[in-house]
Amino acid sequence: MLRRQHHIAIIATDWEKTRSFYVEKLGFTLIREVWREQQQDYLRMLRLGETTLEVFIKPNAPKRVTDPEALGLRHLAFHVENIEPAVAWLKEKGIETEPIRVDPFTG
Repeated sequence: MLRRQHHIAIIATDWEKTRSFYVEKLGFTLIREVWREQQQDYLRMLRLGETTLEVFIKPNAPKRVTDPEALGLRHLAFHVENIEPAVAWLKEKGIETEPIRVDPFTG
């Protein structure tokens, strides 16, 4: 049976921008890096607490629709102790956030 999330996979085209966001701004740690010859891409594994991101760097990956209601990954959510300081911390790092709201379904 399922016990917990194992990892989340993300495809990106620019490692420097991706590293800047996840490592420098959010505090993930690079734990593994491998060139995948057959796929012609890099797989970099990042970790923050119990969350592992598999980041595939594919410079020629096709663009994804950015409409949040389109199929595919909608968002990533992180647990924080207090939302207001977390939003302020993200904004200090230049990360845009949506306005704080309470989801009527999940609370």
